Amino acid sequence: MSTAAAPRIVVGVDGSQQSVEALRYAQRLAPAFDATILAVAAWDYPAEYPGYVPLGTSEFADAAKIHLEHAVTKAYGGNVPNGLETTVVFAHPGKALVQASRDAALLIVGRRGHGTFRGLLLGSVSASCVSHAHCPVLVIPHVAEEPASENKPAAGKVAEDADA
Repeated sequence: MSTAAAPRIVVGVDGSQQSVEALRYAQRLAPAFDATILAVAAWDYPAEYPGYVPLGTSEFADAAKIHLEHAVTKAYGGNVPNGLETTVVFAHPGKALVQASRDAALLIVGRRGHGTFRGLLLGSVSASCVSHAHCPVLVIPHVAEEPASENKPAAGKVAEDADA
């Protein structure tokens, strides 16, 4: 007899303020799902690199890892949720998050992150997740970037955030 894995909330992290808020929402919702949190940072070679990219180049993976670590620190400070896992994946972010959603209870993404097309109502990654995820998707609306010196508390009520 096998035991089922604990439910998991997957969070897409690109270092944007929306992804930091997504991490905070995951922390608030995890108890309701009795779930752990998996923070996923995905990277792919930028479109500007249509030709040769040297094998073994790790600067993109390193940048994704740094964005992930900073987002986790910004979201939680010293109050990191129990069972939090982080991973950096080499794949298009939308595809990586859809794949991670296969075994998830919930997928949380920002409405739009650090993409190029600032005028889009819904970013391409969040639109892909909404269209193709294997679980419910929560899309965090636009939030203003916080000044670097300000440190927002990790805990709070969802209703209070909606009034802001």
